[in-house]
Amino acid sequence: MAKTIALAGTFDSKGNEFLFVKELIESLGLRTFTIHTGVFGPVFQPDVTNSEVAASVGEDIEAIAAKKDRAHATEVLSKGMETLLPRLYAEGKFDGILSFGGTGGSSIVTAGMRALPIGVPKVMVSTVASGNTEPYIGTSDLIMMPSVVDVAGLNVISTKIFTNAAFAIAGMVKFESHTEVEKKPLIAASMFGVTTPCINYAKSYLEDKGYEVLIFHATGVGGRTMESLIADGFIDGVLDLTTTEWADELVGGVLAAGPNRLEAAALRGVPQVVSVGALDMVNFGPFASVPPRFEGRNFYKHNPTVTLMRTTVEENEQIGQVLAQQLNKAKKDTVLMLPLKGLSALDVEGQPFYGPNEDEVLFETLKKHVDATKVDIMEVETSINDEHFAITAAKQLIEMIEKKKGA
Repeated sequence: MAKTIALAGTFDSKGNEFLFVKELIESLGLRTFTIHTGVFGPVFQPDVTNSEVAASVGEDIEAIAAKKDRAHATEVLSKGMETLLPRLYAEGKFDGILSFGGTGGSSIVTAGMRALPIGVPKVMVSTVASGNTEPYIGTSDLIMMPSVVDVAGLNVISTKIFTNAAFAIAGMVKFESHTEVEKKPLIAASMFGVTTPCINYAKSYLEDKGYEVLIFHATGVGGRTMESLIADGFIDGVLDLTTTEWADELVGGVLAAGPNRLEAAALRGVPQVVSVGALDMVNFGPFASVPPRFEGRNFYKHNPTVTLMRTTVEENEQIGQVLAQQLNKAKKDTVLMLPLKGLSALDVEGQPFYGPNEDEVLFETLKKHVDATKVDIMEVETSINDEHFAITAAKQLIEMIEKKKGA
């Protein structure tokens, strides 16, 4: 049976452009499934109307149109796509999705794309694809393709871009790999440059024991992506040894992962080993970009585009309280490991962020506020990058996974 590509977008303002793409895709032997996300009447009759999109979140499209509030319309239709699109996919209505639009159209359809499972082909041709795409992509695997010119209008440039996008999505849905990949239990691990040795030791040990390790860099989006995969049920165990994103979240750095970091495993009951990797630092861009309020602090210029700032005693107390709050959401299967000789490669004797007093406050705050009936605390007399620390963490995680499997 021929595969189906969903075409979603504003068929009122860009109907002819979508008809061009629809006919092109069908000429390739594929079917199309059309979803209208505009406010007004479409140029052609879609399979899913804008009324249905709005109704999926309890709204009336005619009332939205009468209000003439673009921001409100975009918000409602975005929520509608976020609700409706996963449902349509689950019903087998399409195998992949293609869209194109400006800021409004991109916002509406990518909200739905982000709600689709990882691996479902999703391509967005957008006028904003060369800028900051994080609000559109989030933690999903959707592909954003620059439109080069405005997506309204069929011309020598836009038709070439639309054609390339159509061929790309067609290839994604038409060709399937039949290579058998061995299914192994998945471990999610958080890493930063200054905790790399630790994660490499643990990864090697876990792989030798038959596990597959997915590494996520603690750069904000990395932490959010890891949390998303855990929440979606992909992950069997979590080695969250690099929780540095909380330092940025609380102090004001550029790599914050948001207030939900370090809670997916607890809420889903996934075994986790957590540590305090790189909580000795807050991240900024080039030195000139550091906010003036931090003048006089202990800085380390990691490279021309990355500046690190040592956390203080007061900040570490705050960080410890929040980490404890997140860890206490777990019911069981959680171990907190404290590397007493240093939190990162920069926080060992002789290095610029060496701070026994700062670290001690973090450790004591955690021990004071973590609920010992839910979380086991292990103090290890090494730095985080010591091989013994890493292997101990891996062994603890395997023990919890195996115990849960046998329960």
